[in-house]
Amino acid sequence: MLFTTSSYLIFGISLFILYWLLRNKTQQNVLLLVASYVFYGWIHPWFCTLIAASTIFDYYCALAIQKYPERKKNLLILSLIFNLGLLGFFKYFNFFADNIHAILSLMGLQISPLSLSIYLPVGISFYTFQTLSYTIDVYRGKLVARKNFIDFAVFISFFPQLVAGPIERATHFLPQVERKRTFEWSNFSIAIPLFIRGYLKKLIIADSVSVYADKIFMLQHPSMLLLVAGTIAFALQIYADFSAYTDIASASAKLFGFNLMENFKTPYLAISPSDFWRRWHISFSSWIRDYLYISLGGSRVASIWHFAFVLIVSMGLSGFWHGAAWNFVIWGIYHGVLLFAYHQLGMGGRWQPKGLLKTILAWCAMSCFTLFGWTLFRTPNLQWLWQIFASQSPFRSSEPVYVALLILAFTAFYAIPFVVFNLMDTRFKGKQWIHATIYGILLAIILIYYKGSGQDFIYFQF
Repeated sequence: MLFTTSSYLIFGISLFILYWLLRNKTQQNVLLLVASYVFYGWIHPWFCTLIAASTIFDYYCALAIQKYPERKKNLLILSLIFNLGLLGFFKYFNFFADNIHAILSLMGLQISPLSLSIYLPVGISFYTFQTLSYTIDVYRGKLVARKNFIDFAVFISFFPQLVAGPIERATHFLPQVERKRTFEWSNFSIAIPLFIRGYLKKLIIADSVSVYADKIFMLQHPSMLLLVAGTIAFALQIYADFSAYTDIASASAKLFGFNLMENFKTPYLAISPSDFWRRWHISFSSWIRDYLYISLGGSRVASIWHFAFVLIVSMGLSGFWHGAAWNFVIWGIYHGVLLFAYHQLGMGGRWQPKGLLKTILAWCAMSCFTLFGWTLFRTPNLQWLWQIFASQSPFRSSEPVYVALLILAFTAFYAIPFVVFNLMDTRFKGKQWIHATIYGILLAIILIYYKGSGQDFIYFQF
């Protein structure tokens, strides 16, 4: 079920009324669990069998880890094999089959290619990481295994953030599931602005610039300059689209008495790779840091080259998490190399340049690095991208003015709403009449522009 459809509006209002008519926390959680499975299985009911399997397996696995500490390592490995096995089969089977076939063909071994018609379950990458964080935290002794199955199942399948995050931690979200929740009118004052921001970013910004990004990346031989315009359009699309999902998910959760973790913090103002990953998809980047990067040794390793290896492997796997294609892997490795290079130059961690000019230069450099990364991320294939870079002509004679105007329009289209939001959060904070006026105007724009349904959220494919 999409956030941008009338079905979700009916679903959300009906669930909200029923939910707050129930005074018992257990009844509310049972209702949330049923509603979450309805939400997830709205189009493809069989999706529910996969999330149910992960939920049941890790529920008993965590209890066993706690009950049999001498076997906890084997039990954790079992959980990893089960969950990553499901993810690997549905998301990566054809990728590995195609690459193995290509390697064997190069070796002169001619075999029939093996390919299965596998439909990728939406959100499987997200809830797999969420349930794994639970068993790993129980294994590490940071969390007590829960005996209440309903509470645990709600933690895994909570519908607002189920499909595209944030990837919640059990230490943050389970206590909210377990405590009694009471209706508060003040939650509307938080949720409604988030809804408006989310729908504005998705329906007005992301879905509009996506048309230009898609057209440019579908061209057979775009010029370098046109590729830059397409990359900027995609950079605006992916941020507006993904942060819109987080806003709508957070607003929906707030209406039911839950607080989701912050997932974005103005990432395009980053001045270094470390700064970018503290601002972009925070729930995912912190997951990679806590459960992969640190497990491999992190910054505590003795050798510089071991440190480089840990960074590149961690970021390469984070890229592979996004999709079964080599451009995602290379995008991840690229960011790993950036992190290592900045660290070696003394600009890692929470480095801050001294002075306004140095800050501006650092921001400009990081913006260019980020945009090149998005080019790797969005490219239809690496051969297509290589042909553009190998071209002798960076632009065609008729393009410079046209592309410059296009880039300026993209930037203004993106910047104006976010500048308004920033002013409302800082200079106009507390001035309710200004907020009410601006949000009223934005809501009117959304209603005028709304045409019954928006495009799928971009992270549904990951």
